[in-house]
Amino acid sequence: MKKLLLILKKEPILTVAAAAAVAALFITPPSMRLLSGIDWRTLGTLFMMLTVLEGFKKENIFNPVLKLAGRIGSMAGLTLFLVFAVFFSSMFVTNDVSLIIFVPLTILLFRAGKKEKYILPVLAMQNIAAVRGSLLTPFGSPQNLFIYGQSGVSAGRFMLYMSPLWVMSGLLLVCFVFFLYRKNVGETTGVRTAEFIISTDPDRKKHRIAYLCLFALVLATIVTRMPWWYVSVAVIAVSVFVIDKKILVKTDYVLLLTFFCFFVFSSSIAANETISSFLRSAVAGREYVWSILLSQAISNVPAAIVLYPFAQNRGALLYGLDSAGLCTLIGSLASVINYRLYVREYPGKGGKFVKVFTLVSLAFFAFVVLPGFFISRAWEL
Repeated sequence: MKKLLLILKKEPILTVAAAAAVAALFITPPSMRLLSGIDWRTLGTLFMMLTVLEGFKKENIFNPVLKLAGRIGSMAGLTLFLVFAVFFSSMFVTNDVSLIIFVPLTILLFRAGKKEKYILPVLAMQNIAAVRGSLLTPFGSPQNLFIYGQSGVSAGRFMLYMSPLWVMSGLLLVCFVFFLYRKNVGETTGVRTAEFIISTDPDRKKHRIAYLCLFALVLATIVTRMPWWYVSVAVIAVSVFVIDKKILVKTDYVLLLTFFCFFVFSSSIAANETISSFLRSAVAGREYVWSILLSQAISNVPAAIVLYPFAQNRGALLYGLDSAGLCTLIGSLASVINYRLYVREYPGKGGKFVKVFTLVSLAFFAFVVLPGFFISRAWEL
């Protein structure tokens, strides 16, 4: 019990999810209908993605990209590289994993060059890059993965629908970077090499190839919507156990449990006619606003699970969910991860992080909120 309480204390989102699930069970008693309402496919896909990416991290598969960062001479160039490394990588490895890879590197590089005054605004821009870069692909974020799996649209149509926000966000990020260094665009980094990056072990080349093949299987399962997805889950689990069973222990089961709890909550709410009737009338036609506002209370991933059954305009819901992380720290799970990475290096300075993060994110949000609203009204997913 003490261990459980400790986990809940360290994981506020899981605590909220567990409390919501328990409360929902009093609204709608447990039943087979409740279990059938849980999206087991999404949970299985998340397990595959999270497990394989743990293998990526252990085998330092991203090292060639990271080493390039240490060879860039100007602060503007280095920041562009670090921000867009997150922007593009988040499309494939999810927004939270891209931050886990590049935020520690950013802190190390800026410390090495004695440029710590830029760390907070750059981390805020990396957070924006993670949130807005990942929105392009069905597997870029958990909420994208969930809505893509539920909607039945093709991967091509999904990416085409999300592309206006993605292109606009990329261009705006470039403007933000140059605004940060407007007083001295040519300022040097003071860092020549990235010697602190752990080198890859040549003897583990087979492991890296194996994880890349497993990652290709995960993407194929998502994009093609394989009806036998559970076979892919079994293949991933068995393969990783054979390659390195310790990876299975490192998989983010807290995130999986959080999803499960919110699925229980959503299924219970949908099964209650009074509540579902209210949400259906309240959310329909207002998906964009509802998704942004609710995400500030429970984060965008659980908001997606709760609101999707009552949404008519799936595109507006998705646009709102992918914009919610630009408002407050709680708006996106990726933002919470970014905060954790910073306070681990700078204990006691969490308040400063929140202040800079909120200022930069809201400035970006002000530019994209109205275009997102009008595009979602004019063009449906």
